[in-house]
Amino acid sequence: MSHVALVLRHEPRIHLGNLEPVLIEHGYEVRNIEVPSTDLAALADEIQAADLLVVLGGEMGVYEKDEHPFIAHELSLIRRRLDAAAPVFGVCLGAQLMAEALGSPVYKGPLRDIGYRDIRPTDAGADSPVRHVAGVPMLEWHGDHFELPAGAERLATSDAYPNEAWSVGGHALAVQFHPEVTPEMNEAWIVHNEAWLRGSVSHSADELRMQAARHNGAMQDASRAMFSEWLANLSAASRRIP
Repeated sequence: MSHVALVLRHEPRIHLGNLEPVLIEHGYEVRNIEVPSTDLAALADEIQAADLLVVLGGEMGVYEKDEHPFIAHELSLIRRRLDAAAPVFGVCLGAQLMAEALGSPVYKGPLRDIGYRDIRPTDAGADSPVRHVAGVPMLEWHGDHFELPAGAERLATSDAYPNEAWSVGGHALAVQFHPEVTPEMNEAWIVHNEAWLRGSVSHSADELRMQAARHNGAMQDASRAMFSEWLANLSAASRRIP
């Protein structure tokens, strides 16, 4: 019998990418929920009952609740799962939503961090699935941040932002970077944002393409190893529950 992974998507171009085949290999049936066009309240019970909730990125900020009313509903559903120790995996905006759901407000950070960056596991991270990203530049594409939520454990940091990865128990993992991005997604994001990137030396489209050519292949391997181990740990933990 397959498990169900519900995926909260905020933009069509920001999807599961290389994480989807890993979920399928681990026996999950993947169901996507297009958050902006969905009545989340009507799916509250289904979201709570899913074996895994994956919360993906988006171009909006968690603090833009007036412009995006669904954010408040989403926060409530995420908090309900976290309170129940039900598995949640969050990426970028997803990590920020998880942080705010746990009481750490999200705010504009000191800089836009875009590009392939070194992620440094903490001592705790070195003993977790996040250790697989050590020494492998991972794609960053964000400008918002948050304080580490109470009860969370920091697993990785970077020069630009301190909370690159964190966990709550064994059931919740949040990453600020983008392990899911395939080469095709990388190019689609660049094309979509090329006008915004144009003229920036550190964030130019050409520089991002060169970084992707150097680093995206290794990032795919690190991403698979990290996510696969985390899913395996979830499965092992569920077998131990009487």
